[in-house]
Amino acid sequence: MLGAIIGDIVGSVYEWHNIKTKDFPLFRDDCFFTDDTVMTCAVAEAVMNGGERDDFIDAMKKYGRMYPHAGYGRRFGQWLRSDSREPYHSFGNGSAMRVSPCGWRLDCGFTARTGMLPTGGMEIASLSAEVTHDHPEGIKGAMATAMAIFACRYWFGGYCGDYEKPVNDDPEECRRRVKEFIEGQYGYDLSRTLDEIRPAYEFNETCQETVPQAIIAFLESTDFEDAIRNAISLGGDSDTLAAITGGIAEAAYGIPDWIREKALSYLDAPLRAVFDRWERFNSNK
Repeated sequence: MLGAIIGDIVGSVYEWHNIKTKDFPLFRDDCFFTDDTVMTCAVAEAVMNGGERDDFIDAMKKYGRMYPHAGYGRRFGQWLRSDSREPYHSFGNGSAMRVSPCGWRLDCGFTARTGMLPTGGMEIASLSAEVTHDHPEGIKGAMATAMAIFACRYWFGGYCGDYEKPVNDDPEECRRRVKEFIEGQYGYDLSRTLDEIRPAYEFNETCQETVPQAIIAFLESTDFEDAIRNAISLGGDSDTLAAITGGIAEAAYGIPDWIREKALSYLDAPLRAVFDRWERFNSNK
């Protein structure tokens, strides 16, 4: 969850002022949290409240109305302000940028014991998208992001207890497994390099043109900070790209203490309270 928030904050100043380089200050004084952070916190609260359909709708509307100027897309903003509780067939990248808490509810131990994917947690990830983004591509983008987080937890070995022998002494092999898994499960083409994508990549708010690029930014990374820099360097919808990449990178590498503390300083009291509750909730799962 915090990885997504960090990506959002770092990318906030580049969304409308794209840069095509990794050489930039990670945090600027004018960085701020956007709708990506607000909705990530909403999803976390919904999961903590039970992860049912109404929980997601209630939390999104609650926090969307608390932060009405956070930068929502037009259709999502209309949904937040309305009385509607029905989805609107979106395939925007909002479903993927907010899903990271769901990736931490997927049970590594179940997979290690049975060899099967943890379907219960996958249903929560899917539902977090479906309440608004019920187009197949909107659901797919959220699911692929959540499962990339799960795959990093599982193969990098840092968050799965004694179930899986960590291969984090060979991060290249870990990333290869993640790439192969996501390509096989979701059909995204993850073969292009950042250098191939970057020159022609432009602002795009769809899952189809955001999620694969964000995953590739992780796949070419060496650590958490490098993953965020990779995502920002592509341009495009910078804060959302980096939020998706950051959520995945956190599961693989963890977050350096100085980055963690600096990012948390940008949150106000209500959002910080959600994060603190999430930390306690996730540590007890």
